[in-house]
Amino acid sequence: MKQYDIGIDLGTSSIIIATEQQGVIFRQPSVGAVDTRSNTVIAVGEDALRMVGRAPRYIDIIRPLRDGVIQDHRMTNELIVRFINQVCPSRLIRPRVAVCVPAAITGIEADAVVESVMAAGAKQVYLVDEPVAAALGAGLDIRTPKGCMVIDIGGGSTDIAVISMGGRVRAASLPVAGNAFDNCIAQYVQEKFSIAIGPLTAEALKKQVACCFQSEFEGVMEVRGHSWETNLPARRLIYTRDLYEPVRELAARIAAAAHNVLQSTPPELAADVGKNGILLTGGGSMLRGLAGYLAGELHVDVAIAPDPLNCVARGTAASLSLGKYLTAGFRDATPKVWKSRLMGPRDPFHAWGFVVY
Repeated sequence: MKQYDIGIDLGTSSIIIATEQQGVIFRQPSVGAVDTRSNTVIAVGEDALRMVGRAPRYIDIIRPLRDGVIQDHRMTNELIVRFINQVCPSRLIRPRVAVCVPAAITGIEADAVVESVMAAGAKQVYLVDEPVAAALGAGLDIRTPKGCMVIDIGGGSTDIAVISMGGRVRAASLPVAGNAFDNCIAQYVQEKFSIAIGPLTAEALKKQVACCFQSEFEGVMEVRGHSWETNLPARRLIYTRDLYEPVRELAARIAAAAHNVLQSTPPELAADVGKNGILLTGGGSMLRGLAGYLAGELHVDVAIAPDPLNCVARGTAASLSLGKYLTAGFRDATPKVWKSRLMGPRDPFHAWGFVVY
């Protein structure tokens, strides 16, 4: 039977599905909408995202992933099942699925990811550390004894790792990424201008106006929101200079975490990083001036990977064919009972799907 392999970037903001041959084949926001009157899921992905800030009270808008890990198991199952079924509509072909997870994920959190993917009909499930997937997707050869450093800034978390010979040598993860920038911008606008803005407006400000360097860019955007002074709709022009403070504060936290990783890196690998530079991946890496700011703080060249949004998904898909070369950061997480079924019955216990330890 034909083998079908897919890689899933299970992100806080988006779920991206890719194959090694075709690249990215599916992308949807990781959002769902629930009608609380009937307790039913009425929309997922783009359809649910359009309801943010506009839905009646009886409809809950749920983001089931936070900081790269599952917070709402039911909604995560719903998203994964629906999305995988769109990509693999045939139930006769059960795909092998690789899923990227944060480097600092716990065993319980990893089990929750595997459970959700198995419920969607996967044949086997592999877990890939996010920095390893990002490096693979950016085209780095991580199988050689040469150090490379990756900073993957997603929606919910930033993963930092020094990689050599197919595995992580030093790594860190912190809950500061794209969503944290959005929240900080929204809070700052509210405190400074007394205007409450929604998450979509804050994201637009981040993409169109925000910058880490004061002299690099000057943009302007009109925002509309709710005035705390008049309790009426209001609008105001927001300039790049208005957002330096919240943006630099979070960028400094990422720089400090990267500095700590570099400090603990063995000298030979640190020398490699100093020579080859640091690679930024993920949607958060596209914030204006961030690469230059990190380069100035770390005294190392910093570059943004080609197609940073899809690096992790592409690398996750590629990991299925390169898994045997990866010494760490890639593992078969298929439940043991399910593996016994795949291997076939060897005794009465195995015939019923049980494993004797």
